[in-house]
Amino acid sequence: MSREIHKKIWPEFFEKVLSGEKRFELRVADLEISTGDTLVLEEWNPKTKMYTGRSLTKTADYILKSSLDQFGQHDLIEKHGLYVITLE
Repeated sequence: MSREIHKKIWPEFFEKVLSGEKRFELRVADLEISTGDTLVLEEWNPKTKMYTGRSLTKTADYILKSSLDQFGQHDLIEKHGLYVITLE
């Protein structure tokens, strides 16, 4: 059974998802989500600390959950950060 999950998204990222340029979400794994779940992205203005009233609905297609040290690279990740790369 699929779930509907609501999450905040900042305006700059909302616009990129809306245009189709951004086709991924990078999130802290503090929620239960599975393939097929509905993700409702609600635009949040961090300056006003208010929702704008706009939202997007997307379906979770592929989910990768990982820890910083899953591949023994904790120190490198802390030093350089991570990339999330969309492949076409």
